[in-house]
Amino acid sequence: MSAAQKHEAVDALIVGAGAAGSFYARLLAQAGKSVVVLDAGPGWEMADLISSQIWSRRLRWGGEPVASTGTHPFGYGFNAGWGLGGAALHHYGTWPRFDESDFKVKSLYGRAVDWPLDYAELRPFYDRIQEDVGLSGDAEAEIWRPEGDPYPMPPLARFGQADVLERGFKALGMHTAPMPMAINSTWYKGRAPCIYDGWCDAGCPIGALYNPLVRDIPEAKRAGADFRSQSDVIRVLAHKGRATGVVYADDSGHLHEQRADLVILAASAVHNPAILLNSASADWPLGLGNSNGLVGQGFMTHSLGGIYGLFDEETDPYLGVSGAQLSCRDGYEKDSREKGFGSYQWLIAPAMKPNDLAGIATSRADLFGQDLSHFMERASKHMANMLAMGEDLPRPENRTMLSDDRDRHNRRRVRIIHSFDGDALAVRDHARREGLAVMEAAGARDYWAGPLATAHMMGGTPMGDDPQRSVVDRYGRSHDVPNLVLAGTGLYPTAGAVNPTFTLYALSLRNGEHLLAHWSDYVAG
Repeated sequence: MSAAQKHEAVDALIVGAGAAGSFYARLLAQAGKSVVVLDAGPGWEMADLISSQIWSRRLRWGGEPVASTGTHPFGYGFNAGWGLGGAALHHYGTWPRFDESDFKVKSLYGRAVDWPLDYAELRPFYDRIQEDVGLSGDAEAEIWRPEGDPYPMPPLARFGQADVLERGFKALGMHTAPMPMAINSTWYKGRAPCIYDGWCDAGCPIGALYNPLVRDIPEAKRAGADFRSQSDVIRVLAHKGRATGVVYADDSGHLHEQRADLVILAASAVHNPAILLNSASADWPLGLGNSNGLVGQGFMTHSLGGIYGLFDEETDPYLGVSGAQLSCRDGYEKDSREKGFGSYQWLIAPAMKPNDLAGIATSRADLFGQDLSHFMERASKHMANMLAMGEDLPRPENRTMLSDDRDRHNRRRVRIIHSFDGDALAVRDHARREGLAVMEAAGARDYWAGPLATAHMMGGTPMGDDPQRSVVDRYGRSHDVPNLVLAGTGLYPTAGAVNPTFTLYALSLRNGEHLLAHWSDYVAG
C-alpha cells in the first residue's frame, strides 16, 4: 500500500458532516478556526433533494456494510445517513424537548444512570436553538412540556387523519397538542413555509424543513471550512496521549493523512465507537480513548409500533409531514404502569405514501393480489395512522463492536448487537393496547397494529463526570485524550422516549461554545 498523502495541519478536524459535525464546523469556522470536515458519503447539495421515496434511498447509509444482530436488530440502513447532511438530511424534523425526568433516571427511579447535567442547564440552549432554527408548535397546548420559551412560529396545518385521531384521544380523556416541528409554518428568516406534500424523508428541496444543507454547511463553507466528501476515515492517529489527526481514504482508495490540533468525531452513535475501536494501538490496545472498556457499550434505540385504522370519512393520509401532526405524552411518566418501566409518546398522523417501508401498502404486508388492490383503493383516502415511540434503557449487552471480518481498507467491520428488555417490551404492549383503543374510540371501521421496529441511535460513548463510568466528560471531551471531542447522540447516557435531534443541537451549542471558550486548554491540556 502506498504512503498516505500528507495535508497541512489545521486547527480542527471534524469526522462526519451530519447534524452535529456540520453545526460544529459552522461554529468553529465563524470563530476564525481553520476547519476540515471529512465525510464518507457524497457531497449533496439542496438541488439533489427530490421528493420521491426511491430517490430518498440515496440519502441513507451507502458505505461499508454494518451487521445488525440480536433479538431485536437495529434498523441501521433506514436510520443512518449517507453524505453531507447525514441522517439529518432525511430526518422528519420532529423536535420535542426531553422531559426533565429523562436527565435523572437514576436519581428519580434508581434505574440506569443520570446525565451529568439537568434540564435547567440545557434549557437556555433549547430556547436559543429553536429561535435560531425556527420551530413551529403550540407550547401552551403541550401540557407535558417542561419550561421554555414559546415557539417562534404557529403550528403547522393539519389534515383529516389528525382530526379523526384527536377524536379518539379525547373520547378516552387524553390530551393532544401540535407536534413541535423544525418545519416552517410561515416564512422564517428567508426560508419558505411547508407545502405539506408529505415527502419529508426525501429531504426538503425548498428548505422549509431545517437540515444541515439549509444553513450550517453553506455558512461553514463561506467562513472557510473545507468539506471533503467521499473521504472515509480509517483511524485516528495519536501520539503521547494526544490525537494528532486521522488517516482517510478518498473515493479512489488513495490514502491521506490530515493533521489537526483538535479532532472531533461526529460520525454517528455507531461509527464514532467503531472509529475509536479501529484506532487501537500499542498505547491503546482496547481502542483509542477506551481505557475503561466502555466504548460501544450501552447502545440505545427507540421502540416503534404503528397503529392503523380505516374510517368512513376521507382523511387525506398522503398530506402533511412525515413526522407527525399531533403528539400525546400523557403516559410519559416512567413508573406509572403496573408492568413495564419507561416512557413512551404518540406521534399522531404522520403522512403516508402508497408504498415503501413506511407506506400504506406495507402496513398490511399480509395482503396480496386483489385483496391488496381493494385495500389500497380504500386506504389511500380513508386511512389514519400513529406511532408509539418507547424508551430503551442503556445495557452493556446492547453495543457497537467490531467483527472479525475486514473491509477493503483492512478495518474490522462494524457490528451492532441489540435486544429490547422486558420493560421496553411491556411498555410497547401497553402502548399497543392503548393505541387500538384510541382507534376504536375514534370510530375506525377496521384497525390493527404493526410489528415492532426501531428508530434513532443513541449511546455507546456516554457523557459523565466519573471517568470509570463514562467515555467523555460533560462537554463531550474524552476522559483519556484531552484534544479529542465526541459529538452527537452517542453522548446520551439515557435515551428518553422522544426524538433526539433537538437535544443534539442544544447539546452541540452548549458543548461547542464551551470548547471555544476553553480552546487553549483543549489543544494544549
